[in-house]
Amino acid sequence: MVRFFLAFLLLLALLFGLELTPWAQRWFVVPWTNALAQFSTWLVTLFDANVVANGKVMRSTTTGFAVSIEAGCNGVEATIVLVAAILAFPASWPRRLAGLAAGIVAVQGLNVVRVISLFYLGQWNFEVFEWAHLYLWQALIMLDVLVVFLIWVRTLPREDGDGGRGAPPGAAPAAA
Repeated sequence: MVRFFLAFLLLLALLFGLELTPWAQRWFVVPWTNALAQFSTWLVTLFDANVVANGKVMRSTTTGFAVSIEAGCNGVEATIVLVAAILAFPASWPRRLAGLAAGIVAVQGLNVVRVISLFYLGQWNFEVFEWAHLYLWQALIMLDVLVVFLIWVRTLPREDGDGGRGAPPGAAPAAA
């Protein structure tokens, strides 16, 4: 457990440090954020043609209300926490890669729901938008990261001393 925790902290520091570099901002974070705005807008236009995206901004052409997807709201930081946890946890590389793929989709999928819900909340009631933005969604996104990680851990085979699938904790040993 200590080894996992130290590896997790080291990976968090490395990944967050990398994210803050001008290179990562230019080549990954900004394009990712713009793509998030474009994708969210595309989904909304399936039901509401009066929405446009310009860079990281999603705007209603009817009301003029817009949301700008800033750092911390693009899901990159939440994804970094998930990536660090999965990479730090002792598992095979194929299982880690599967966990990363499914986990990133889950976190970013919820983040799309977050962006769209905030876009409409802001048009309806700005005070509710602020509360949901600052408190509700931040907690839900990080809770999503935790739940995705715990589900992934539960899918991993438990190994006994022989490398096989171990018995659940507290189970009596099998008779030979």
